[in-house]
Amino acid sequence: MSNITRRSFVVGTGATALVAALAGCSGGETTEGSGAGSAAAATGGHIYVLTASPDHGWTGQVGVFAQEKVDEINDADAYTAELQTAGAAADQIAQVEDILAGDLSNVAGIVIQPLDDTVQSAIQQIVDAGVPYVAFDRIIEAVQDSAVANVKGDNSGIGAGSAAYFVENGMNPGDAVYIYQGDTSSVTTLRDNGFTDYLLGNLEFDGATVPEDKKWTQEQIDAAIKKSGAMNWSRSDTKAAFESLLGDEANAQIKWWYAEDDELAMGILEALNGGGITDATKEVFYETKPYITGCGGLNEYYEVIRGNSYQDITENLGGVMSVTYSPSMIQTAIQDMVDHLDGKEVPQDHVIACENVTAENVDDYVGFE
Repeated sequence: MSNITRRSFVVGTGATALVAALAGCSGGETTEGSGAGSAAAATGGHIYVLTASPDHGWTGQVGVFAQEKVDEINDADAYTAELQTAGAAADQIAQVEDILAGDLSNVAGIVIQPLDDTVQSAIQQIVDAGVPYVAFDRIIEAVQDSAVANVKGDNSGIGAGSAAYFVENGMNPGDAVYIYQGDTSSVTTLRDNGFTDYLLGNLEFDGATVPEDKKWTQEQIDAAIKKSGAMNWSRSDTKAAFESLLGDEANAQIKWWYAEDDELAMGILEALNGGGITDATKEVFYETKPYITGCGGLNEYYEVIRGNSYQDITENLGGVMSVTYSPSMIQTAIQDMVDHLDGKEVPQDHVIACENVTAENVDDYVGFE
């Protein structure tokens, strides 16, 4: 499924199947399912779905959508499927090792959302064991060519979407821009590069490149765009960083704010709503009618876009926007494994397109809690 909208919220395809079976692992949780054996391996098999612990936010919703797909597979009764979650990379590595230490004749495949790049060693073990796997969201470059499919949202498109939105709303070459970055992973690099590649004219968004008269030079990119460093996808870290940044009133004159996640955008809004920035500085900030973008689909941020919260702040802004990056994409990753086991061809580089969510179309989208 590409993007989660009211018209296409029910994700997952009706059934064929995948599989996962069990092996309780240290440091994680297991949700078991029952079902018939795998058609891919005549003697049956299981697919393990390994994700982060479903605690809250985007990561939490990945687990919710994964469980929905696992249940669908088990109900279809062609395969069995099982979700295992982990709160740390070491726990996820242990899960993989436990799976591979068992009877591999019962393992049809593994769908994994690597918690961080250290999971590369575990993925290499999967490859060495001859078990097919699908990677989701965090794609580790060193092992990506060995995957059945690498399923991810269009991280470059997220950057391009934000840049296109700014240009549509009057941003000119050389205007000051501030980027709140997620972390130090390839996800952040792609979101950074997508933003600048669009401005340079090297990347399309929604089928179009930047207009010629709005195209930036590399020198303008280098001079005008500042970056926060890793915010660790944290609202509170972003709030504190934004308050500190606006301690220098000159930074309050920046009009274009690209946050690489809705949580980071919410951190900016919470800072503006709090007492950590002087009223005088806020007045300077609002004089520019600034624009803020995020991405992900957090319903709390969608409520801001809808005009249902933070109205005292948004009435002073030029606009707020979010680029789609739905946690429901995990269901596409699981389905890719099912299709592979069924003998169907699946794209190895499976990039799911993104869309800009604005006040004009936000009612077409369903956010996650």
